[in-house]
Amino acid sequence: MARLTLQERLEFTAIEAERARRGLIARALNSPTLRWRYGTPRVDQLLIVPQDLRSADPSFWLEVRNDQFGLAGCIARLDGRSPFDIRPPNRNWSHALNGFGWLRHLAAAAETEATDAARQLAVEWIIRNAKGTGEAWRPDVLARRVISWLSHANLLLDDADERTYHSIATSLGYQLVRLSSAWREAPAGAPRLLALMALVYADLCVAGRDRRLEVDQPMLIDEFRRQILPDGGHVSRNPSALVEILLDLLPLRQCFRARGRKQPAQLDDVATSMLDMLRFLRLGDGLLARFNGVSVGMPARLSTVMAYADPIGSINRHARSSGYERLQQGDTILVADVGAPPPVVLAGASHAGCLSFELSCDTEILFSNAGAPGSAHADWASAARATANHNTLVLGETSSSRLIGTRRIEQLLGSLPIRGPAMLSVEGIGPAEGQVGFAASHNGYVERYGLVHARRIVMENDGRRIVGTDELKPPGGIMRLKRDLPYAIHFHLHPGVTCRRGDKVGTVFIDAGEQRWRMAAEGARIVIEESKYFADATGPVRRLQIVLRGATYGESEVRWAISRQA
Repeated sequence: MARLTLQERLEFTAIEAERARRGLIARALNSPTLRWRYGTPRVDQLLIVPQDLRSADPSFWLEVRNDQFGLAGCIARLDGRSPFDIRPPNRNWSHALNGFGWLRHLAAAAETEATDAARQLAVEWIIRNAKGTGEAWRPDVLARRVISWLSHANLLLDDADERTYHSIATSLGYQLVRLSSAWREAPAGAPRLLALMALVYADLCVAGRDRRLEVDQPMLIDEFRRQILPDGGHVSRNPSALVEILLDLLPLRQCFRARGRKQPAQLDDVATSMLDMLRFLRLGDGLLARFNGVSVGMPARLSTVMAYADPIGSINRHARSSGYERLQQGDTILVADVGAPPPVVLAGASHAGCLSFELSCDTEILFSNAGAPGSAHADWASAARATANHNTLVLGETSSSRLIGTRRIEQLLGSLPIRGPAMLSVEGIGPAEGQVGFAASHNGYVERYGLVHARRIVMENDGRRIVGTDELKPPGGIMRLKRDLPYAIHFHLHPGVTCRRGDKVGTVFIDAGEQRWRMAAEGARIVIEESKYFADATGPVRRLQIVLRGATYGESEVRWAISRQA
């Protein structure tokens, strides 16, 4: 782990100071003398009920009936106890439990017993969390719970007895008052955006909160401006963040229409740009490329939000603000990471995959990065972030980015952020003479070894051939290292894709479904090794990788090509 530089120490000090300032303001505004500004602590009437776009699983109710509560990839045994009384399997499970997103599963069961269970669990939560402290009151967890209770108000309140109705309505009102000040304490990034969306949801759905909309709506729009980049990417560079944000934003836009209010043009614009970015980041199987925190595939969620996208609009080749490039010819798609890490406060899930790429043809994925493990296998997160688990070059058996921080910083940000690399150049190639491509370089190894990694990838022949060059060279002049440094260029095959040595030295054949591809390399030894894929619901799975291995004395060039066979 890298030691902190003076600049990084100052940056983390500023983050702590900003968090303390926000917390002070939130506590002051939540004091009895100022709390009245946010309305009465009770919901008397709901004007509309928002739609929940997340898919529901009716079988969840069967698990609950069998004393099991499966959330965030973990199943907890209840043994006759309330889920609020057991020790959570992990923090993500606890957040999911207290966020009440599982109400949609009980609603989908469409059984009286499931409805009764939903109300009972809501009342149990209210009794156990009356003090307003603990993880259940984190602003992002609170926001998710508010949206869940509003979206499933029919389940919780319709035909409920007077005591249950009063308890839930009063608690919801109190939670809204609390969130009106507590949103300032939400972690930077998507959690803060979620908190503000929850407030605007409440302003549109709850009678008597119209005046709050004049305050909350501009704050939400300002936060979208800060977090959504000009090309539609999220400032964290995590593609899956866009899906989660849209699953809440799209129903929110519908709430404006349901109330007969003019929908803010800024929300339309930001939704359109995010949907365009998701189209940019999808591969041939319809799922997102595994960059910077993309984990277990969620095809239902992605398909749901993509139903709102323009299906025939053109897809850009460049997403320079987000740091991605896309090459496409015919049915062949290549998406590459050509960006620096996000701001340090948002870099806790970022991967050291600079200049890595993923490749698909038709619906087959040929090469994929390791992806991020699901919450049930979070112990593998650090390994998944390493450069060696991405389709790019590793020099000196070290990652191009370095984990930075201390235990205090990990507690502050939730995980350790990464440092570097900086991009030195990014430029597109073509389209010309049937070619599209890009050339880029980064300085991730300059401080340690004095070498720049430059990569050039060109797609041609209607996507049937991809030609690449990887170079190691000094930033300027000529360099001769004191000792040769090993390097490895990784090409991780997607699970299920196989390969074997070719009939000529320096060649490998790749079989993906009915497709056969041939890979050839010059300037390095080509070998086949085992690898791991982390973005699988069952946990890490074995797969194969093709590795180009060599040693550099200060300047090296490796050329490789992948061609589809007839």
